Formats: sequence, structure tokens, C-alpha cells
Amino acid sequence: MNPIDALGEIVNLGGPVIAILLVISVLTLGVALYKIWQFAVSGVGRHRHLSEALAAWDAGDRQTARTRLAESRSYLAPLLKVAMEERDMPGLDDRLDAEAGLALAGLERGFRFLDTVAQLAPLLGLFGTVLGMIEAFQSLQNAGSSVDPSLLAGGIWVALLTTAVGLAVAMPTSMVLAWLESRTAGERVFADKALRTVAVPSRTDPADAAPDFAPLASNHG
Repeated sequence: MNPIDALGEIVNLGGPVIAILLVISVLTLGVALYKIWQFAVSGVGRHRHLSEALAAWDAGDRQTARTRLAESRSYLAPLLKVAMEERDMPGLDDRLDAEAGLALAGLERGFRFLDTVAQLAPLLGLFGTVLGMIEAFQSLQNAGSSVDPSLLAGGIWVALLTTAVGLAVAMPTSMVLAWLESRTAGERVFADKALRTVAVPSRTDPADAAPDFAPLASNHG
């Protein structure tokens, strides 16, 4: 039996609840793959150039910091570039915090759907099991005195099939969501540290320091 025929057999056995769970699983897979692609394109977790830029900036080497920053493909690079170039702009810190929050909110888009699937799929499976058990006991009642134990056993395992499918959808969804949330939490910490490092570096570029004028000595005579 090929996979398509096996899938059709499962749907026939489990009824509409299995069909709904299969549709949800396809949508969930699509969202999960999109989020993984989005994280990869945004450079989530890959901050080697940004870390080198921040280290150089913190050490007072502005030119090296800008060079390393230009090599980064991270979604944070444009924000850090503005932070480095427009340090004296009033209210810049609040604006950059808002922009970073907006970028992180984009990374978190879709998390609510995955969380809903992780919670709803087992309940749908249980609902299908309850419906299946009701149908099995109705068949047992209709059989009257000529009760066939295989009739009840067959109804029970078919009913439990929906619970198994619901758990099969929920468990990997929960694992993917936990992984995405942990990556996003790490990004939030890194973004906050990066913006604070640019705003308040440990050392100041000598070119940015105020000139030190030595007092002119007066020579009389």
C-alpha cells in the first residue's frame, strides 16, 4: 500500500476529525518551514560580524566597527548603523528600541498559531475518541444479545486513532515552537546589549574627544 492509500485509509477510519487534523498538520508544517526560512534569512543567531563590530566599537576603534558592520547581513545591522552614525540625535535610543521591538515582533509572527495547534490538536484527538467510543457502544447496544467482542475492540482502537494523530501533530509543533521562542529570546537579549553598547561604549574614539588646549605661556621681555 502506497502512502497516499494508507493516508486515505486512516481518514476513512478516523472520520472528519482525522481529516481536520491532517489539514492542520499541513498548515503547521508550512508555518514552521516559513519561520525557519525567515530566521535563516534574517541571520538569527549568526552575529559574528556584529559581535566583532561591537567589540571594536567598545574598544574605541570606530573605523573597524563600521567595516565589520557593513559585512553583516543581520536584520540588526541597519539599526546599529543608525546608532553609530546618529549618536547625537535626540530621542534616538527610544526610537531604536521601538524599531528593534518591531523587528522582533516580526520574528514572533506565527507563534500564536503554532501555540494554538499545540494545545488544540490533542483536544481534537480526544474529541474524536469520544465520538468513536459513543459509536462503538451504540453498535454494541444494537447487536443485542449476540455481542461480538471483536466489534467493541475494533471500535475502541479506531476511536483511539484520533487521539494518536492529535498527539502526533501536537508534540512536534510544541518542540518547534519552543525552539523558535528560545532563539527569539536570545535575539532580544543580544539586540538590547548591542544597542546599549553603541550608545554607551567603554572607550571613546580619540577623534570624538574634545580637543585639549594647553594654556599659552606669556613671554614678557
